[in-house]
Amino acid sequence: MTLPDWLEPMAATLTQERFATPEWTFERKWDGIRLLAFKRGERIELFSRNHLPQHVPAVAAAIAKLPARDLILDGELDWDQGEYHVFDVLWRDDRDLCGRTLEERREELTALPFTGPVSRVMPLDDPEPWELARREGWEGVIAKRRDSVYEHKRSRAWLKMKIEASQELVVGGFTDPEGKRVGLGALLVGNYDGDAFVFAGKVGTGLDSKMLLALRARLDAIARPTSPFTVATGLPRLRVHWVEPQVVVQVGFMEWTGNGKLRHPRLIAIRDDKSPREVVR
Repeated sequence: MTLPDWLEPMAATLTQERFATPEWTFERKWDGIRLLAFKRGERIELFSRNHLPQHVPAVAAAIAKLPARDLILDGELDWDQGEYHVFDVLWRDDRDLCGRTLEERREELTALPFTGPVSRVMPLDDPEPWELARREGWEGVIAKRRDSVYEHKRSRAWLKMKIEASQELVVGGFTDPEGKRVGLGALLVGNYDGDAFVFAGKVGTGLDSKMLLALRARLDAIARPTSPFTVATGLPRLRVHWVEPQVVVQVGFMEWTGNGKLRHPRLIAIRDDKSPREVVR
């Protein structure tokens, strides 16, 4: 068998779900650049995920010492520390390992004697790894199916759980449901800036059918004919229902965008203990 010149790296899919079941395993999500390392005898080549050559002599030297004639490693390069965190092996000598399960590929990694600045990414042993990531100040965690093969594309067999920010916001309206969804489509939420009620975006995930129906009934009872938002860039205009800004919700999200909107928001809870006028950014 011939070592391929290039293999497209497997990419994780972002998810807002939080779960920990036996068929899944978790790893720390490192903050750096994706790096594929190719070893062909004494020749070492390092590439970013978009195929650009990378010059990291210390990493190349450590990989050159590994007891394999041909090797392809996948991992993340931490630019701050110059460390290469290896989480997968795609090829070793004359064996294409992409069709093996993640657990089998991890066994192959265990057999490789890595030395600094190259190290193996260890599975996390925590019932709520995303909370461990929050406590440790990590960017997030990656959930991987134990039986997953290495796919050369974005896959739902690997899921990316980023650490969320959290914000109390006030509901100012909602959109109609579409398809098989019941109750409502998305909540239109905002926060106060002095006397201004500022639109912060739409929240459509984190609601099950029971909550959707209960919220619709509650919001219908405080309906109003016009928008309560006084600062409202990007506010939807069609299939929208306006409500008095009385219901406070807790929303998890990745970050604020440059135009003051929530990125990847999800509903965490209804906050009946909070007054709407207390909700400021």
